[in-house]
Amino acid sequence: MLYTRKGDEGVTGTFGCDQRMSKSSAIAEALGALDEINSFLGVCKMKTNDQRLTTNDRQVGDIINEVQQNLFIIQAEMAGAEKTITKEKVEEVEKIIDGIEKELPPIKTFFVSGGTELAATFDFARTVARRAERRTVEVYEKGDRKIGEHTLAYLNRLSSLLYALARFSNKDAGIKEESPTYK
Repeated sequence: MLYTRKGDEGVTGTFGCDQRMSKSSAIAEALGALDEINSFLGVCKMKTNDQRLTTNDRQVGDIINEVQQNLFIIQAEMAGAEKTITKEKVEEVEKIIDGIEKELPPIKTFFVSGGTELAATFDFARTVARRAERRTVEVYEKGDRKIGEHTLAYLNRLSSLLYALARFSNKDAGIKEESPTYK
């Protein structure tokens, strides 16, 4: 059944917990933001698969799928399950970012989002990932939920990965990055 009617009064529950909470609570907001970035990464994945984009001898769609799987771990953790992101998962994202960065010119300025549709999609995903990170930090700071020691680092690296992928997408398409003019 796709509906339970349990949330009709603006409350929800989480994994293994009979206690109900407001859908506007910090935990519910964090879960929603994590779900939002995970879902939007599905759009990114499909667009990368359409273009057969590869970096470091890996399909970018496979990298995104791996990130989505890791986000499910973070979502489960946020919901109260005994799951957490490992240091190795953070290091893997760092390795991917480092590999992409070697293929790009150094950053000397901010860049205007766009260039290609895929790059703009990754840029938008980056901003959604930042919101999920902020909502997760709020839960952590309030002490509403125990958060593993590598979870926040993973979410922070995720936005860096998406920024690198946006830049890489433009480079792969032969699009020059545009700096803001501030005029």
